[in-house]
Amino acid sequence: MLVREEFSREKVDELISEARRHGPFHALTHEEREENRHNFLSALPPDKGLWVFGYGSLLWNPAFHYTDCQPARLYGYRRRFCLKASIGRGSPEKPGLMLALDKGGSCNGRAFYIAAEAIESETEILWMREMISGSYDAKTVSMALPDRTITGLTFIMNRSHPRYISDLDLQSTARFLASGEGHLGTCRDYLNNTVAHLEEMNVRDQYLHQLQRKIKEIDEEAARST
Repeated sequence: MLVREEFSREKVDELISEARRHGPFHALTHEEREENRHNFLSALPPDKGLWVFGYGSLLWNPAFHYTDCQPARLYGYRRRFCLKASIGRGSPEKPGLMLALDKGGSCNGRAFYIAAEAIESETEILWMREMISGSYDAKTVSMALPDRTITGLTFIMNRSHPRYISDLDLQSTARFLASGEGHLGTCRDYLNNTVAHLEEMNVRDQYLHQLQRKIKEIDEEAARST
């Protein structure tokens, strides 16, 4: 589990340094990350709170403080394992994949509300969590809550980023998830946690369930060959 105390400039520097010991790793500077954050915040209405859409690990481990959380649906983007991971849930020896929001379809998740007076402190943590490498773009989107439609923030895939994978079939994706592992744990646990928390919301994501079945087949094939 990620805790908010882990999100500091010093911790981010340590993470980037560790990643670069194993090869090239694209990362934003602190100044670039903060400029990106303030550019986004400058467009928000004054004295208003901020809704944040979560679709992966934010579902169970947001790390930032929020005052409300509701089921939400986002249109125009879908959940997809399309981001290479060599840190976190992957390593140079056991590379993995992370979820991102890619263009097309729709996505069920959760919307978290950050109170107006907490936006500065909580988005600083959120940007250190989501924007270390610039693999995402912060975007204002509309989300459908159970009783209304609201506007808020989510992070979508930056398709120009070097870690973006444009087209990977289910079998190849499942093989990365079956073996990917880093200091935060395994990719398969990340997948299973996402599925479990979506099911708590009565959401069944066909794509994620297909990947779970593929991983089971990979495990059974490996067991037969031993």
